[in-house]
Amino acid sequence: MKLLWISAAIAFVLDQASKYWVIHVLGVSQFNPIDVFPPLLNFRYGENRGINFGLFGDGTSVWALIAVALVICIGVLWWVWKHPQGRLASASAGLLIGGALANVFDRLLYGFVLDFLNMSCCGINNPFVFNVADIFIFAGAIGLVFFGQEGSTQKKGA
Repeated sequence: MKLLWISAAIAFVLDQASKYWVIHVLGVSQFNPIDVFPPLLNFRYGENRGINFGLFGDGTSVWALIAVALVICIGVLWWVWKHPQGRLASASAGLLIGGALANVFDRLLYGFVLDFLNMSCCGINNPFVFNVADIFIFAGAIGLVFFGQEGSTQKKGA
């Protein structure tokens, strides 16, 4: 569980630090986008009031989205506690939880999730933006899919 908490803290801090740096230090805003490595990486200001790609952003309560994120975090914590996992699965769970809590923090602070990363490639112009927390959530979920049974597999084979 210690690795879970460490990876969650790292994910949370890196997300919040990146948002602060890009928005407040570099000054990215709706009127001041920054092309970092066009078209592959651009900084574009975005306010996500929904879930991925802004789904449910026009009618869903911010408190409902916070509640869903917290329930998911509690569910992952409960699962890891009841079914001890290996190091990779624990770290993955921590990344997912840390990223989700970073987005919850945004919703509490701003009323929306602050996004700034935009990636396009190969003639396709991607209109969507995301943040570092989203990367951690995705990586954590994929990690749990691939490594989530480490602990139970090791017990059966022992």
